[in-house]
Amino acid sequence: MANLLTLMPNLDSDEMFYVQTLVKEMNDNQVQQFATIYNSRRKDPQTILLLTLIGFLGVAGVHRFVLDQIGMGLLYLFTGGLCLIGTIVDLVNYKRLSLEYNQKVARQVAGMVTA
Repeated sequence: MANLLTLMPNLDSDEMFYVQTLVKEMNDNQVQQFATIYNSRRKDPQTILLLTLIGFLGVAGVHRFVLDQIGMGLLYLFTGGLCLIGTIVDLVNYKRLSLEYNQKVARQVAGMVTA
């Protein structure tokens, strides 16, 4: 199997473990195809952190739109990040938010590659 660490060096340990479980039954070609598609679609936790910080400048919820959580994004936008409390909570949990999104994307990509 292709070395995932060389194909996707920017993954943290939790995300790498999840991806390894998804690709364990794939051949080398499928793993390379998965890595290419997944790298283009995943969201970097640092990007989510920066977008969450924008919420303190008056545009709350941008990070939720990027994570395809349109309803929460609109709620944050119209309520000032739920009076900044939701923005502060998301600031603390930005890694979890990005990991959940990336896991969803990884499942979709794995389904595409193996289909």
